[in-house]
Amino acid sequence: MATVRQTVPAEKSGAPVASRDGTQILAPKAQERPTEHAINERFDALLRRVQANRPNEDISLIRKAWEFCVSHHEGQTRLSGDPYIVHPLEVAEVLVEMKLDATAIAAALLHDAVEDTQATSQEIGERFGDQVAHIVEGVTKIDKIQFANREDRQAENVRKMLLAMVSDVRVVLIKLADRLNNMRTLQHLKPDRQEAIARETLDIYAPLAHRLGMGKVRGELEDLAFRYTDPVSFERVAAAVEARRMEGEQFLRSVEDTLVEQLRENGIQARVEWRIKRLYSIYQKIERQNISFDQVYDLLAVRVITQDIASCYAAFGLIHTLWRPVPGRIKDFIAIPRANRYQSLHTTVMSASGHQFEVQIRTEEMHRIAEEGIAAHWKYKASDGTLSARDEERLNWIRQLVEWQKEMTDPNEFLSSLKMDLYPDEVYTFTPKGKVVVVPAGATPVDFAYTIHTEVGHTCVGAKINSRMAPLRTKLRTGDIVEIVTQKDHKPSRDWLTFVKSPRARNKIKHWLNEDQRLRAVEIGRKLLEREARKFKVPMSQIDDRDLGRIANEFGVATAADLLATLGQGKHTAHQVLNKLAPGIASQPETPAETKPGEGGMTDAVRKLHIRGSESLQVEGQNDLLVYRARCCNPIRGEEIVGYVTRGKGVAVHARSCPNVQNLLYESDRRINVEWSRVADGAEGQAPRYPVKIIVICEDRTGMLKELTAVISDQNTDIRGVELRRDEGGEAIIEFVVEAEDMRHLNRMVLGLRRVEGVRRVERTQKV
Repeated sequence: MATVRQTVPAEKSGAPVASRDGTQILAPKAQERPTEHAINERFDALLRRVQANRPNEDISLIRKAWEFCVSHHEGQTRLSGDPYIVHPLEVAEVLVEMKLDATAIAAALLHDAVEDTQATSQEIGERFGDQVAHIVEGVTKIDKIQFANREDRQAENVRKMLLAMVSDVRVVLIKLADRLNNMRTLQHLKPDRQEAIARETLDIYAPLAHRLGMGKVRGELEDLAFRYTDPVSFERVAAAVEARRMEGEQFLRSVEDTLVEQLRENGIQARVEWRIKRLYSIYQKIERQNISFDQVYDLLAVRVITQDIASCYAAFGLIHTLWRPVPGRIKDFIAIPRANRYQSLHTTVMSASGHQFEVQIRTEEMHRIAEEGIAAHWKYKASDGTLSARDEERLNWIRQLVEWQKEMTDPNEFLSSLKMDLYPDEVYTFTPKGKVVVVPAGATPVDFAYTIHTEVGHTCVGAKINSRMAPLRTKLRTGDIVEIVTQKDHKPSRDWLTFVKSPRARNKIKHWLNEDQRLRAVEIGRKLLEREARKFKVPMSQIDDRDLGRIANEFGVATAADLLATLGQGKHTAHQVLNKLAPGIASQPETPAETKPGEGGMTDAVRKLHIRGSESLQVEGQNDLLVYRARCCNPIRGEEIVGYVTRGKGVAVHARSCPNVQNLLYESDRRINVEWSRVADGAEGQAPRYPVKIIVICEDRTGMLKELTAVISDQNTDIRGVELRRDEGGEAIIEFVVEAEDMRHLNRMVLGLRRVEGVRRVERTQKV
């Protein structure tokens, strides 16, 4: 067996890291760097655990992978100074906790070999087999292709992973284990990289773990990322939890003792666990419901794990005899599982002392699935890694995800829709025959229709909700019985894009609209060509689609239909096409009068002028177009932006995060790349400043306004306006309109305001 030959001196690190259970707040003590002997001992321990989990497993593949890994990563170190070999070993250890097979663990050890060493995919396949090679290839990032920006690269890496996990979900399990280990050691990176990786973790990887039902991994990823994406809020929530920890744990132990005794007396076989809610979950609840920490009533939770479903309901009844249930807080996810197959009974009860706490009741099997998700039932009994019918059903959503994402070309649109589909707030509705249909919160009958079938969505003309006709814009609620009214030959409406919520519905509608728009463009293009041919007395009988197809590539398209579509969209003129088809007849120059609005290129759709106040914006590759900041979001320098050609007004520039962007960009031909200019052209050589509205929700106390304005003044900026009001709870809501140079300047102001004692929340609103 190969051994690690590198020893690195110890290095202290005082950076705080969240604990595995999401509850530890203090930084861990500095540890000595692992020695060669310690690393080899850890690998031997890993082999023993694999044999304990799977006694019949052939571990020789893991040994071979370890030897290859040690050999190829020799001399490499991580930014922490540890030997690089520690990283793949720790990723493999996470998979051993999931009780995965030797193939998955070997692939975990090799997952960085192709990306970071001289090893190739072909070499991996020859040495370890096609399965290992396929998994490693699926995990390896795309780094051989040049992308225009970070979003394109991120989108393509996620697409690649999704496509690979359809055929083998071990790809995403290794990817999640890899990200988990990277997050545990994130303190060694630079602050900008910490925030970027943590943000990606919250946006993609934690939701993906949630969608796969892996509650344990998801929870740790969220808490680790929370520390870096919003350190002020993290410290505030952590301090509040720590202040109540001792009292909470004492109370939960008393509840545990009572429950264990009562379950035994009533003949219900079960075990009891308890926990304090995770930090990021607390923060999300405070933000989502606009409440204070004291109003988080499920901070404390007890879990009852039984032997069978009948015992779940028996324990449920017993708990309601011991403590008074809180109305509206009972949920039965056993009868109606969540989309990720999570099952449990939830109820919130009130103790005699006034403590509210949540109780979750589930079977051992349900508990395993809730904690480990897809990994809990990913059994490789066949040598080819085939799945049972039940496991295939659990992966159907991934196949649907891959199906609709293939139709998307814009990486930002793809990632935005992916986030919505991975982490939806769910509403449970029913068909008239009692089938459960899960749709996102805020979904409408149109979303419901597309969830049933694409054609049902396309032909939807109305809906009955609970046997009464309702507008298609109506928001569905859990428990609604929905019946869709269809009409043959009816087509989707563009207006539907303004209210549908599900990515599936939105993308099916966009796809149909784009196809319909293209067919219309082809028809218009053919008519324009016919008119131009009549003008020069060229018989259309002499021009067929084969002739058009022959010259199509000269206009940058592939087929005759594509060429006609570009004519209809105004990207080329009929005269240009006819001149290619019949150069001897139609060689006269085109007169200016023949160019009609909409027939020129996109750059002709806007006046070639600059306007005051937009000097810091420019169209990518152009510097003579009318460009202006959209009023709905008022983007500022440093924000990610997107341009949209408006008819007769120029290029409107929106922030990527603007809620209107998704509705505006269904016409992809009107989308245009924009960028912040490299040199600011403000007055007297200073960078231009942008008005930004900041809302501060805080305690209503003497001196608060003075402290807040002092923080803003310290950032060398002006306050254009201030408005004060109070909410129903007696807290102050203060709206500042300040001047910001860029996102960094704004973020410094926001962080400073959050640190003021008594400030509950600080947020920027896009409208000024």
